[in-house]
Amino acid sequence: MSKLQAKKREGFTRAALTEIRTAGSFPAVVYGKGVESAPVSVEETEFIKVIREVGRNGLISLNVDGKTHDVVLQEYQQDPIKGFIVHADFLSVDRSSEITSQVRVDIEGEAVGAKEGGVIQQPLFELTVTAKVSEFPEHVSVDVSELAIGDSISVGDIRDKHSFTIEHEDEETVVSVLPPQKLEEETEDAEAGEGSEGEESDASAEEETKES
Repeated sequence: MSKLQAKKREGFTRAALTEIRTAGSFPAVVYGKGVESAPVSVEETEFIKVIREVGRNGLISLNVDGKTHDVVLQEYQQDPIKGFIVHADFLSVDRSSEITSQVRVDIEGEAVGAKEGGVIQQPLFELTVTAKVSEFPEHVSVDVSELAIGDSISVGDIRDKHSFTIEHEDEETVVSVLPPQKLEEETEDAEAGEGSEGEESDASAEEETKES
């Protein structure tokens, strides 16, 4: 478990916020089990380093002015243009308690069908899972090596391989291998649909011109 330092935040004015950002930190809040909601500031460089180490849902030892809390990153906002962290919420938890959150799906191996010209399609890039805080997975790996053209892996196929609960229906497809012809047909249908819309627009414009 990685450690992260935080400082209690007293000022809430724009000037105080500017001072925090000038120092390379960002505002955050800690709340949850055994702690009253407390505004803090966290150094951005250290925050990014820790999240890379433990993952998006990993357990973090957050030290707030000498007092340590076991927390998970509940939510954070990032500036869409400049990329800096705007704000973060840390949830204080009991290591034995369960949380529900999303984890990414990592595809491993090269499918037999892909070698034969098939195309990998991945409808689910993330899975919602429930697990103990101390055992929460950073990602879910799915091996596609044995998939031939037309084969697929559903949630039901991987559910029993993990100790945590996957909050999806068994029939939901995680990954499949499409035959080349089917992919081409889907592309042609999409292009035909776009062409029809374009023709209708042209026809409407022509009628409007005639009427005027």
